[in-house]
Amino acid sequence: MANRIPAASLDPSRDRAAKDAAYAQVSWPVNLTPSSISYRSHGHLLIIGSERDARLAAQRLQDAGTLGSIALLITAATPVTESEGIAQAYRATEALPCYQARHLRLSGYLGAFQAEIAVEDAPALNLARACIRRDHFDLVLDLNTPAHLDLQLPPPGYHAVGIDTVAYDEALATLADSVGEFEKPKYFQINHDICAHAGRGQSGCIRCLDVCPADAIKSVKRRIESWIEIDPYLCHGAGSCTSACPTGAIQYLLPQPQRQLDFVRRLLAAYRQAGGVAPVLRFCDQAWLEQEPTPAAPHVLDIPLEELGAAGLEHWLAGIADGAAEVRIQRHAGLPESLSLLIDDQLDQARTLLSALGHDPLRIITLDESTTVRDAPARFDCLIAREEPDLTAHKRDRLNAVIDYLGSQGQPSARREPVPSGAPFGAIKVDEAACTLCMACVAVCPTSALSGGDNSPRLGFREADCVQCGLCDNACPENAITLLPGFLSDLEARNTARVCKEEDAFACISCGKPFATSSTIASIKAKLVDHPYFAGDAIRRLEMCEDCRVKDVWRDMARNPEAQLKI
Repeated sequence: MANRIPAASLDPSRDRAAKDAAYAQVSWPVNLTPSSISYRSHGHLLIIGSERDARLAAQRLQDAGTLGSIALLITAATPVTESEGIAQAYRATEALPCYQARHLRLSGYLGAFQAEIAVEDAPALNLARACIRRDHFDLVLDLNTPAHLDLQLPPPGYHAVGIDTVAYDEALATLADSVGEFEKPKYFQINHDICAHAGRGQSGCIRCLDVCPADAIKSVKRRIESWIEIDPYLCHGAGSCTSACPTGAIQYLLPQPQRQLDFVRRLLAAYRQAGGVAPVLRFCDQAWLEQEPTPAAPHVLDIPLEELGAAGLEHWLAGIADGAAEVRIQRHAGLPESLSLLIDDQLDQARTLLSALGHDPLRIITLDESTTVRDAPARFDCLIAREEPDLTAHKRDRLNAVIDYLGSQGQPSARREPVPSGAPFGAIKVDEAACTLCMACVAVCPTSALSGGDNSPRLGFREADCVQCGLCDNACPENAITLLPGFLSDLEARNTARVCKEEDAFACISCGKPFATSSTIASIKAKLVDHPYFAGDAIRRLEMCEDCRVKDVWRDMARNPEAQLKI
């Protein structure tokens, strides 16, 4: 085991100089020409709420004079009373198109909101078409309780606020300015070739669907195939899907994970080269960081993320392998609940791996907004930083390289450790008696975890590549595969492909060509033994290759042409 670098006593002036030198030498990767999407708003607004609240809001927005039109959807009628001081608002807004309904179907985003009201025994009413003779609204102000869209990150152009709150005034000001063309970055890209969501009609991984706080991700299903789609107009760039994706099929673009990992590695190296010791990495939201009242201590190196979810298990463990004494994840107020739960889950996984590899799991912690823990000295020595890694590899390969390095620097338990539910680590158990080596599992595996034999029927498995998506289990026609969640810290066994089942090829009884496995032929014969097409001697055709089987059928037809009419 390599020796650790001991943490020297803190010297603020020395570490401050080293930190300044590191940031002067290494710049955060910025995409100067990111791919972007556009929204177009003409200012056609739908206000949802009680009549009193809706008309008061409409009056204020009318006075602003910037919106294209205002329509009202009344969820509860309110009597006009002078004592409430709203009679003027009623008079000022009485000409606005107004509908009353309790049940509304609302979807869309800035410039393209669809609002439909259910009508008994008739097609749903398109509210925008009925009110303003357009196919959609551009903006929505939802004053209803509860809000119609129950999302942690609602779509752009949708504002759900209470009328007696500070957010109400802010929403009205934002709505008044929401006319024109707007752009935002496209935060992601998808590589469907390595996605573990589905394959050949089978369902697998749904981790990204479970963590999106904007409900921007959906599974698109066709007759056989299905795939993941992310609506870029709904996406807020929270990054949770990219951290949860075990294969790297969904990749964050601001910046790309490879550039982010390279930044962290070079920042730590520059800090050490300038004389700094015991560096602590703090992953935090860039917008929150810019408003933080006091800067972090000199030994704390901040990683300013576009969104906190843009870094996860892979980045935190890589930071330890690249020479950070500790990693701290800075939580902040307003963090979406699903993103907070994702961070907790990724933290549990990271700590499980650290412990299994012989390191203290508290090398990675989360922070609240207290500066006491933020600036605390590292409690652990730094590992010797690994040599320059291959950052061009896929996400799973990069993570495996980090795991192997941490294992070489620790004392792995050399056993299978339990992991949090849904973690992408584990093995499979194959029932050799049931398996026919049909290779359906190999065909759907999105990684190289499962493989077939080159020259003979064989099923191989490499645990390091298995993400526990379940596609192989679902695709197996014999129900011969069972998932075994857990992290195997015997790294040699984890990285070595093992044979799950192997047998000789079955040779054609006519020409002798190997064309299937013995177990496959036996299984097919058992299933088709009562089929009239294979009655009598015809059952022998199942033991023939595809060419000889056709020849045998034609020979039989030539001898007895009427036989086929009896089937």
